[in-house]
Amino acid sequence: MDTDELSTQAYNAVLIAAENFNHNLTLQFGLLSYRCENESDYLQKSIELIKEWSENIKDSIEEIFFDVEHPTKKQFKKVLDEISNNIAKVLEIPLEKRIFEF
Repeated sequence: MDTDELSTQAYNAVLIAAENFNHNLTLQFGLLSYRCENESDYLQKSIELIKEWSENIKDSIEEIFFDVEHPTKKQFKKVLDEISNNIAKVLEIPLEKRIFEF
């Protein structure tokens, strides 16, 4: 799937929140969409990716922010928590009540 296929709520929860932090983080979540079947799969895999990054914050920062000034561990953890919370809120909205522009 492509990120254009996400509901407005999911797009804002993940991609806009990531972009507000750093474009490199947005790219990671954007690339993830190509390994997903649908929005539910995307949200689940986003949660899994956040958990993976959280297990080794230092290495994750090195890999994601290779060409820019690195955020602190605290800053990165905060944005990961924010995106996780955003995803949880989206999952509370029934799929048929989400807004799809595609």
